[in-house]
Amino acid sequence: MDEPTTPAARDTRLRRSRFSLTRHVRANFLAGILVTAPVAITLYAVWAVVSWFDQEVVPLIPAKYNPATYLDFPLPGLGLLIAVVVLYLIGALTAGLFGRYLMGLGERLVGRVPIVRGIYSATKQIAETVLAKQSNAFREVALIEYPRKGTWTMGFITGKPTSEIIANTADDVVSVFVPTTPVPSAGFLLFVPRTEILVLDMTVEEGLKMVVSLGMVAPPERRVNPTAGSEPPRLARTSTTEP
Repeated sequence: MDEPTTPAARDTRLRRSRFSLTRHVRANFLAGILVTAPVAITLYAVWAVVSWFDQEVVPLIPAKYNPATYLDFPLPGLGLLIAVVVLYLIGALTAGLFGRYLMGLGERLVGRVPIVRGIYSATKQIAETVLAKQSNAFREVALIEYPRKGTWTMGFITGKPTSEIIANTADDVVSVFVPTTPVPSAGFLLFVPRTEILVLDMTVEEGLKMVVSLGMVAPPERRVNPTAGSEPPRLARTSTTEP
């Protein structure tokens, strides 16, 4: 036989039941966001890129060869496909002797224009540095004391500065790019003494994720050697080539 319950006890059980239901709904709702948000953001980013190429490239196709002239529905991804094919053909053309001759002729013509030659030269050097397979730029993540002693920030080693900069500094310095959070495309270029740079084991991708997420997405923990505590920190390597 059930024991009689007072109104206060029944009210307490009712509040507990409501609290449990609210907590259950909230937990499932957050779990749904965690599952769907990365997928939705990825799909949106891919669709935005494909749509941009379709809007910018497809209208450049002559009406005679444009599939939109004969079809009643658009072809998503057509602009991106055409851009990939055109870039491939340009790369194949410049790999040959005639293509290199045309590239040299075009660079000489651009080099005679005062303002344009500076923009072209800087853009070409950045592209060759970042995209070249033999480049060592932007390959290591490091810690430096910035903006003051005792405060550490994450940066990316981008190479070795020119001999003029090295000659005017007291120590052997390394070029370090310190990105801003959460937009890593902007930041500061610092010339830091090699002895004050601590190179991390995380990859560049892991470092960028940490910067973009405001430090909330940390790289996975790596197994640490128990005897490594007595070893000095790893410093920046001298793998960059002289300019």
